[in-house]
Amino acid sequence: MLRFVRSLDITPRTRVLDVGGTLDYWRLLPAPPRVTLLNTLMASETLASASSWVAGDGRALPFRDGAFDVVFSNSVIEHVGDSESQARFAREAMRVGRRFWVQTPNRWFPVEQHLFMPLLHWLPRSWQSALVPRLHLVHLVLRLRPDQRQFYIRHYLRDIRLLDAAQLRALFPGARVVRERFCGWTKSLIAYSEQK
Repeated sequence: MLRFVRSLDITPRTRVLDVGGTLDYWRLLPAPPRVTLLNTLMASETLASASSWVAGDGRALPFRDGAFDVVFSNSVIEHVGDSESQARFAREAMRVGRRFWVQTPNRWFPVEQHLFMPLLHWLPRSWQSALVPRLHLVHLVLRLRPDQRQFYIRHYLRDIRLLDAAQLRALFPGARVVRERFCGWTKSLIAYSEQK
């Protein structure tokens, strides 16, 4: 978050649309910007204490062009489905924000960060479909109810599409792409625009 604030010169007056986020990240900042959260209706309980939130889809944002100083998104673009859905998400972020900051897990990091399973995401989808229901560790980390666990596994197998640096660059032409590293490996990627 500090890198985000420094890189885009975020102040308490900056109008930020957080696509898919919650208040947790913004509470880390001593002087947070003016944040509007956009999330699905399923997240309404989590967002109840937010001063400004909207139910919506990151692929069809309900805002005019340039409505926000910055569109921020942390680990969401990989959840929206196929490559066309990801392209729509990217176009909407660039349309609605004068600048953008989009972070996503790196496809080439050895641990799949949604299910906490090493190497799983490098296997063919048919293998993943057989292994994920039996071997995932997400229920231990997130303490999900059985119905939530089943939803999460279905969502992972159906919708999650991890990106690499070249794919992220293609989605956000002209953006700066930063590699966040963990033990020498690129754990996640950030595409952002400095000015618009």
